[in-house]
Amino acid sequence: MSDRANSDKILLVDDDALARQSLYEVMRSSGYNVVTALDGADALNKLAKEPFLIVITDIRMPGIGGIELLGQIKKRHPETEVIMMTGFGTVENAVEAMKKGAFDYVPKPVVDDELRIVIEKVFRGKRLERENESLKRELAGRTRDRFFDNVGQDPKMQKIYQLIETVAGTQATVLIQGESGTGKRLVARAIHQSDHLRKDKAFVELSCGALPENILESELFGHAKGSFTSAIQDRVGRFEQAQHGTIFLDEVDTFSPNLQVKLLRVLQEREFERVGENKTIKVDVRVIAATNRNLEELISQGNFREDLYYRLNVINIVVPPLRERKGDIPLLVDHFIKKFGAKLSKPIRDITPQALDVLLTHQWPGNVRELENAMERAVILARGPQIRAEDLPETVQREVTFMDNGGKNGGGSLKEALKKPERLIIERVLEQTQWNRKKAAALLGINRTTLYNKMKEHHLLK
Repeated sequence: MSDRANSDKILLVDDDALARQSLYEVMRSSGYNVVTALDGADALNKLAKEPFLIVITDIRMPGIGGIELLGQIKKRHPETEVIMMTGFGTVENAVEAMKKGAFDYVPKPVVDDELRIVIEKVFRGKRLERENESLKRELAGRTRDRFFDNVGQDPKMQKIYQLIETVAGTQATVLIQGESGTGKRLVARAIHQSDHLRKDKAFVELSCGALPENILESELFGHAKGSFTSAIQDRVGRFEQAQHGTIFLDEVDTFSPNLQVKLLRVLQEREFERVGENKTIKVDVRVIAATNRNLEELISQGNFREDLYYRLNVINIVVPPLRERKGDIPLLVDHFIKKFGAKLSKPIRDITPQALDVLLTHQWPGNVRELENAMERAVILARGPQIRAEDLPETVQREVTFMDNGGKNGGGSLKEALKKPERLIIERVLEQTQWNRKKAAALLGINRTTLYNKMKEHHLLK
C-alpha cells in the first residue's frame, strides 16, 4: 500500500502534449492525484494557487526551463519536492539540478516503474517527516549524553542524534564526513540500529582504503569461480551479505574511477554483477558511506565523480573533531574508565582533577580514538582507584608542559606544569564558596587538611 495521502498532489509539467497525457494516465491509474501544466509559467501559476507535494518536470522547455523552474520552486515553495525528467544528453543538467535541490531525476523516455519508485520514495520520506515532527519537538528540549554507542552531550552531537532519528526510517543514502577517529562508524551503526525496518538485518562494513582495486571489487560484488587466478570458488560480496540491511563503506574516497561507476549503478539501479559473471543481482540495501577527505576538492581535481557525490550525499552528517567538543571529554573519560575497568578487571573509580585537566588541555589530533587508547593505557598502568596524570601517555603530558612554558622547549616537569591550573581551580572554588574551606573541600572532593596544604603550597592562605 502506498504511503501517500489523498491530499498530496503531484504537478506534472511537460510542454510535449503526448508525453504529458501519457504520463498523466499512468500516474492516475496508479492512484496518484495528478494535475498537469503546459509549461514552466503555467506550473508557477498553479503552484501559487494550491500546494503540491511533488513537481515532476521536463528539463528542456521553452520559456521557463526545468532548471529555472526548480530554482523558483525551491525559493517560493521549499517544502515541494522536484523530480526532473531528462532527455538524451542532459545528464549534466540533471547533476546541476541535484545540486540545486532536486529530489531525483529519471531519464526519458520514462519507464513507468522507475517513476513510481521515485515518487514513492518522496511519499515515504514525507510520511516519516510528519511522524517525526512530535518527536523532534520533544527532543528539542532534551539533552542526551548517549545515543547507542555514541557518547556526547555537545549541541553538535545532539543535532546528529536528532538527524539520525529523522532519516533512519527512510531509504536515503547517507554520507558521513569527519576526521579520522571521530566516530563515523558509530554514527553509521546508530543509523542502522535506529531503522526499525533494518535493525534486525545485517550491518556489513568495509574499510576500502587499504584494498587494491581488484580485491575491493571482489569484496563488494563477489566473484565467480575462475574469474581470476586465486578465485578457486564462488564468493558472495558484501552487497549481497547486506541484503535487506545496511552496508557501511568507509573511505569511499579511495574508489577507483571504475569502481565509482559500479557504485553509482548500485545506487541508481540497485543491481550489479559479480566479477566474472553476467547474471544481474538485485539488492535492497541501505548505503552509508564515510570519508575523512573533502570530496568536493577531489571532484575539482578530477578524482571523484560529481554524479556519484550527489547520489551519496543525499543526507550529510559531519562528525565534529574532539577539540571542538571538549566539554564531552569528562563523559568520554567516565565511559572508557568503566569499559576498560570491566574488561581488565580493575576497580578504577574515577580520574583525578589534575589528570582530567591534562586531558582537557590536549588538542587530540587523533580525536576520540586517541582518547580511547590513552584511557586504556591509563587503566592498565593505574596503581590505585584513580587515574593519575602520570598514568597518561607521555605525548599528552608533554603538551601540557610545553604549553605551560609558553611553547618554549626544555621547560619543567609535569608536576610543575600542573601547578598553575591546580591553583586556578582551587582559587575559583574558594571564591565560589566565599573562602569557606569546608564547602570548598567538599566541592573539590578532598579533605580540609589536603585543601589547607594545597592553599599553603599555592600561597592562597589569608
